[in-house]
Amino acid sequence: MSWKNIAKQSERMKKTNIRELFENNPQRPTQFSSQAVDLFFDFSKHIIDDESLKALQAFAKERELCEGISKMFSGQKINVTENRSVLHTALRKPKSESLIVDGQDVVADVHAVLARMRDFSVALRNGSITGANGQVIKHVVNIGIGGSDLGPVMAFEALKHYVTKDLDFHFVSNVDGADIHEVLIKIDPASTLFIVASKTFTTSETMTNANTAKTWLADNLGTSFDPNNHFVALSTNAKLVSKFGITEDRTFGFWDWVGGRFSLESAIGLSTMIAIGPEAFDEMLSGFHSMDEYFAKTDIENNVVVTMALLTIWYRNFFDAQSHAVLPYENYLKRFPAYLQQLLMESNGKSVTVDGEKVEYQTSPIYWGEPGTNGQHSFHQMLHQGTALVPVDFLFGAKPVTEIGNHHTLLLANVLAQSSVLAFGKTAEEIAAEGTKPELVEHKVMPGNRPSTVIIYPKLTASVLGQLVALYEHITLVQGILWNVGSFDQWGVELGKVVAGSITPALENGDTTSLDPATASLVTKIRNY
Repeated sequence: MSWKNIAKQSERMKKTNIRELFENNPQRPTQFSSQAVDLFFDFSKHIIDDESLKALQAFAKERELCEGISKMFSGQKINVTENRSVLHTALRKPKSESLIVDGQDVVADVHAVLARMRDFSVALRNGSITGANGQVIKHVVNIGIGGSDLGPVMAFEALKHYVTKDLDFHFVSNVDGADIHEVLIKIDPASTLFIVASKTFTTSETMTNANTAKTWLADNLGTSFDPNNHFVALSTNAKLVSKFGITEDRTFGFWDWVGGRFSLESAIGLSTMIAIGPEAFDEMLSGFHSMDEYFAKTDIENNVVVTMALLTIWYRNFFDAQSHAVLPYENYLKRFPAYLQQLLMESNGKSVTVDGEKVEYQTSPIYWGEPGTNGQHSFHQMLHQGTALVPVDFLFGAKPVTEIGNHHTLLLANVLAQSSVLAFGKTAEEIAAEGTKPELVEHKVMPGNRPSTVIIYPKLTASVLGQLVALYEHITLVQGILWNVGSFDQWGVELGKVVAGSITPALENGDTTSLDPATASLVTKIRNY
């Protein structure tokens, strides 16, 4: 019933536009704005009013959203296809709290690992941990892929103003040999630490790069090479870690209730902790937790997380929006859109419900974005005058991390202008009144009525980063509940890995009999080069 009501409301709202909504209600900026911890949200420039928003909220209640949220926080096994709890929120709970799941206090387990991470980070940062021949570690290389890379590299870039200048940090993820080659030519073997991030220690790309690094070290260090002096493992597979040559004290584990794309605050964040220091890492955890508390304790009608997720439903399912842009006007957040691509699309890019039924509606839009103002000189033309409706999230700090001349004032002017022009545009009459040649008027028309959310934070800190990541994590959960899809598995990733495993021998020996005709033809073509 609620879905039909939303459809009815969307047809009504399609007959108006954002300009008219403001003309009829100049108080929209006050009425459709809210605060969540340190983040301010302006929803006023959306194609929505009280009646349509209430219809969306009624749908959320009909889908038993509050119960779904409670199930996650309490540790129920909401990852039904893998029979697992989903407890990334436990990774940032204070040490004074507890959460018992299957008879185990997972918060105590988390803090035991965090304590070891802190000790290791402090020792590495103060020079106590050394490589071959007692040389102090100067280079840290994180080897991972997916969440084991996207999270750490995003956080490193976002919090670069916290990063120690005594160490150089590098990130390797791609199995393309060029990725690790470009790192190896910049670093010194005797003073390098590799962090190998793989829960199973079998991830093809990660282990290929790790073994390449191991061979490189052995070739360069000779008899002085000991893997344990130059590697750390972030894994739960103690047997394979040991076989690689890494001892237990250099291994940091985590749990099956931590999905890769939700793992930044676990041992996967070791490179982040080393880079920014344990105190700043704790500040980030505190930011995560504050958003968790807000989300869990705020009712549906006033919950910005729920509102953002409902707006995704609104545009994706009723306005045929195929994509969603996240545009941080904060250069430090340049990797944030890439991080969100995995978080949201790997989670909710599903065509089957949690009950195994085929969905009859659209699920995750395509998430994409680049930092402003760079995007203004590439794809913003399409946002303003293209044929596709693309909802936008603008993120920026009221204050800059570093004050340099009038740079930040110009940055703020640009982001506010983009949001304004997307919403209100410029009519043919307004353009003609400016004396524009008649034949150019239509070319200069800005249709407007392009929705955007403006998210403002005081300044980009470790706490604010935690809040931003937690915000989109919880949007992911709410979307999944509303679409009735399993947000916490990723079976679509697995088949490609299996097939790649069968193609590798064919590329090496030319036997294509087990391959489909198209792939067999391509393998033959490649081998003939």
